[in-house]
Amino acid sequence: MSKARLRFFENSVNQRHITEADRYLYSQEKPRYNLVVIGTGTMGQEHMRVAVLLGRARVLGIFDTQPESMDAAIDAHAALCNDTPRRYADLESACNDPDADVLMICTPNFTHLAILKVAMASGKPIFLEKPMATTMADAVALRDAVESHSAFVQIGLQYRYKAQYREAFHEARSRCSLGRIHTISMSEYRPPFLDKVGQWNKYNSNTGGTLVEKCCHYFDLINLMAESRAIRVYASGGRAVNFLDFEKHGAHSDIDDHAFVCIDYANGIRASFTLNMFCPDFSEEMIVVGEKGRLLTNERFDFHAQAPTQASIQVELGENGASRRTGLSYPALIEQSGHHGATYFEHIALMDQLDGKAVECATVEQGLWSMIVASAAQHSIATGQAVSIDDFLQGQQPPVRL
Repeated sequence: MSKARLRFFENSVNQRHITEADRYLYSQEKPRYNLVVIGTGTMGQEHMRVAVLLGRARVLGIFDTQPESMDAAIDAHAALCNDTPRRYADLESACNDPDADVLMICTPNFTHLAILKVAMASGKPIFLEKPMATTMADAVALRDAVESHSAFVQIGLQYRYKAQYREAFHEARSRCSLGRIHTISMSEYRPPFLDKVGQWNKYNSNTGGTLVEKCCHYFDLINLMAESRAIRVYASGGRAVNFLDFEKHGAHSDIDDHAFVCIDYANGIRASFTLNMFCPDFSEEMIVVGEKGRLLTNERFDFHAQAPTQASIQVELGENGASRRTGLSYPALIEQSGHHGATYFEHIALMDQLDGKAVECATVEQGLWSMIVASAAQHSIATGQAVSIDDFLQGQQPPVRL
């Protein structure tokens, strides 16, 4: 049984006299697995940082088509540990290093399918960042290809590991505090997309659209809470503020910066999602209402003040039981490692899978359904019409088989 780390004491200046021979509470598990990171931009470097913090795997090597990205990743890694990752000359070398135990694909969205095919030829377990693809055709091709893969493929939908959503699922599913659920609403208010190498995230052709690139996280959460399949989607959205005058190599940005989405589920649950990407700070909210009460989660990150993230869950049961509001947090080191601690717990699931344990993590099928809802919403914005999921899937070329 693994024991909890006492990181505050273990890293304290006045505890540096404790030698390795006397480390028990401060002892660290030696990494059992070797990790290869493919794509060393923002997310790739976050995964490298979290791997060091968790300590169950070491970063064996990295590959990126941009030497500057690998340079930055090596420098950041050196500040955290003494290991120097291998730098592979090409994708095939990275995927087929015999010392590698798991491959992490953190490249731009539009490259996922092609890279995954090379990675699967190695027979190794794979972690694939969200969204799994940019088009329904690629997403289905990816799903079908994975069916013959001998090892697991985990999708990087890490928001399900945020503290407030883990608590929300516990209240709604395990405790059944709300009774039968009828409505779910989520919202995200945040600043614009950040800069990327080549500014690939400013174009629908590279991302699948904002609702695919950014919001697949939220559709994954709504799908999980609804415990059903979406049957109808209507969305309204567009471009109001961000990147209206942006162009690169003569191509003008066409990415949306706000949207409203309504979703009907087969079990009768109705859901909504609101996105606004021209706000000064970050905030997210989920509201779930059932026959017995209402659940509300909230997360706010004031990055201008550099204040710690404030997350909470509120359960309102009226005469059905005790109502309460609870502040939530992970240890500061974990929250600071990336995505308010969600990536850390996503890595735990990845390591547990490598250990052969049964885990709750984002499967390829769940990744596909987050894509289906997001892509149908993008189609609804483009056409101005409500979209039947069955008709939408049958209208794909080739038609989507579920």
